[in-house]
Order: sequence, then structure tokens, then C-alpha cells
Amino acid sequence: MKKILFVLTSHTDLGDTGKPTGFYFEEMAAPYYALTDAGHEVTLASIAGGAPDPDPGSLDADEDARPAPVRRFLADKAAMTKLAETKAIADTDVSGFDAIFLPGGHGTAFDFPESDALAERVGQVFDQGGIVAAVCHGPAGLVNAKTAHGAPLVEGRRVNSFTDAEERAVELDGVVPFLLESRLRQLGAHFEAGDTFTEKAVRDGRLITGQNPMSSDAVARLMVEALGES
Repeated sequence: MKKILFVLTSHTDLGDTGKPTGFYFEEMAAPYYALTDAGHEVTLASIAGGAPDPDPGSLDADEDARPAPVRRFLADKAAMTKLAETKAIADTDVSGFDAIFLPGGHGTAFDFPESDALAERVGQVFDQGGIVAAVCHGPAGLVNAKTAHGAPLVEGRRVNSFTDAEERAVELDGVVPFLLESRLRQLGAHFEAGDTFTEKAVRDGRLITGQNPMSSDAVARLMVEALGES
């Protein structure tokens, strides 16, 4: 059994749009069950601690239309208790974790890059031989992460994330603080974009990234694979 730390956004305002945001539920729930069903232990943390808000857009009003992992999580009392009682990342000791995973949601674009505690812990997990994974906007938590040598963690590594084309397609390119694909490229990452709104996940050793909500399962499979090798 391996131990994985999930870190969720605590940000709830979608820039100056007046609309709410948060974490994307499927991007958290699908990997959660892929990992726990494989026998691993998942701990939930967030930037501010407490109960983070999901992006309303990730919870279809028609319950039957919600992805199976989302329905399962919402009906799982133990999982929902974990979600209601997350520890702040600044108060979380990551020395005992084998992996850290950053689900997306537009909220991450705002508070992940501003969290020194998150950047430090992502770097620490990687430097202690652990796996770092993120999906969709979750890689916003990688932009300030560094290796023990002070280099950007993504520099020279194959990655992907919600693409600039996808951001423009949802008409939020002028709302987010920066375009994530462009920022990752600026940091020296080798960005591998898939087709817009299709599944795409990339593994470069102990770094795993996925492009969008459709890539949640693929990221989870790569995490299970990598944990089995460690």
C-alpha cells in the first residue's frame, strides 16, 4: 500500500466574472477510486484547509448524468468526511507520502501558483523519490515547484495540461491569471498537447500530467502503474 496526498484548490471566485469556481469533481473522484480500489491510501488536503468547494460546472444537475466516480464519491460517507475535513497544505507533512496529486478546476489557476507551501511540498515529494501528478488546471501547482537543485521541476520534462486552445474555447483565456500551456513552455517543459477536449495523459518518469477532465482516468492509470514500480 502506498500513500498519496491529493491537494485541492480553495479558491471560489472565477476572476472578475462574478461566477463561482472550485475544484473539478471528476478530476478528484476518478483518481481517488482508481487508487483506493488498487489498495492505496489517499489523504485529502487543500490550500486553505476545511471543506473546499467544487466547481458547480463539475456537478451536473441531473444526477444520473454525473460520471460514475462522482456519484460514488457523493454517496461515500467516509470519502465525504475526508473532503469536509481537509488539512491546509501548509500544515501538512509530506515526508511519509509516496505521491502527490493535484486535481484541477479553474480555482487552481488562482491559488495554486500563489502557494509557496504547495510548491515546496511538490518539490519535496519529487526529491524524496515520489510521484508528482496533476490534471487539467492542476499543473498550475507545478509552475513554481523546483527540484533540490533549484531548477523548475517541469524543465526538460514532458508534460501537458489544459491547453491554451481549450482555454480559448471556453472563453476564459482573458479571465485566468495566465495561460497554463504557455507558462509551462516558458519554464522549459516539453509540452505535448492532445486534440481539444480529448483524453491525453503524459508520463515522464515520476511526473504524470493530464490535459482535461476527459483525461482523469488516464492519469489515474498511469499513477497506479508508477506506484506499482516504486
